Amino acid sequence: MSAHSLNLCGVLSETKRIISAHSRHFLALSVFFLLPLSFSLVVYPLLWRSPPTLSHHHRSLFSYTSSDPDIPSLDEAHLLLPSVYALFVLLFSLCGTASITYSTFHGFYGRPVKLIASIKSVLFSILPLIVTLVLVQIIVGLVAAAFGGFTALVYNGFVLLGFEIDYRNAYFAGLLVVIVALLLGVLIFLKVEWYLSSVVVVVESRWGLSPLKRSSYLVKGMRKVVVLMILLFGALIGFLAMLCASLVPNVDGNGIREGWISWAFIFQTVLCTAALTIVMLYNVAANAVLFMYCKALRGELAFEIAEEFAREYVSLPFDDGKAPHVVYVV
Repeated sequence: MSAHSLNLCGVLSETKRIISAHSRHFLALSVFFLLPLSFSLVVYPLLWRSPPTLSHHHRSLFSYTSSDPDIPSLDEAHLLLPSVYALFVLLFSLCGTASITYSTFHGFYGRPVKLIASIKSVLFSILPLIVTLVLVQIIVGLVAAAFGGFTALVYNGFVLLGFEIDYRNAYFAGLLVVIVALLLGVLIFLKVEWYLSSVVVVVESRWGLSPLKRSSYLVKGMRKVVVLMILLFGALIGFLAMLCASLVPNVDGNGIREGWISWAFIFQTVLCTAALTIVMLYNVAANAVLFMYCKALRGELAFEIAEEFAREYVSLPFDDGKAPHVVYVV
């Protein structure tokens, strides 16, 4: 592999090549799993701002009113919607990650990619993905709890020593800023180290701590590319998500949605959801390509190609723009 291809441009170029070679296949996967996610970013804020109107009798069945007048009543309808939406986002995100990663992995080798096989891969990968995701959240929670415990320990230590804590003091504010910055630094470091964990789960059928360790091993020497990918796709998805949310029409006191039927709103929504779907597709596919590049950097890719294409001439998908690299495998 050319050294210059082991960068962000090389990853994006290879991702574009694979998606273009199987455009209808990836379009179908995007419609099944990513388009609902993109469209939900427009629909969910609308539902959240204007929940369905219920009669007083029916609303009383889904609400909790505390005997303490200082505690506001809790409407379970407002808790149910975010919970259902969170499960919806989790399910479709994992399905999209599993199917697109599987297809990109096989497309990288030039194998035929079939829609049924990609969808079937979701059944084998979704449970390991959930287990790994839960484990990651537990570790992140423990890290955050450790920093919170350290802050409480420092605070109680100063109190026991007789110091009076002035919350407006610059030193106290500076200490909190340092602790928060350290916490964010640790979380970003873990994000970079475990960036390829979902790809490892799908491609190598691992779960639990194993994908995290494997990802940490693979990203060595490629952390700069990982950071650039996080910044690039994070900025694009964040910008488009905010743009989608800004398209939500206003709701007046009578529940009338201003501009809901307007052609301008429909046109803007279609463009925004389509753009967000494309960015999500490239994000997931680029992660799989980056996984292959990291394996190549570790010397693992050549060995796998040798096993699969033994005694054949192989044209590798690393084109320097002038002539393809052709390898004869004994």
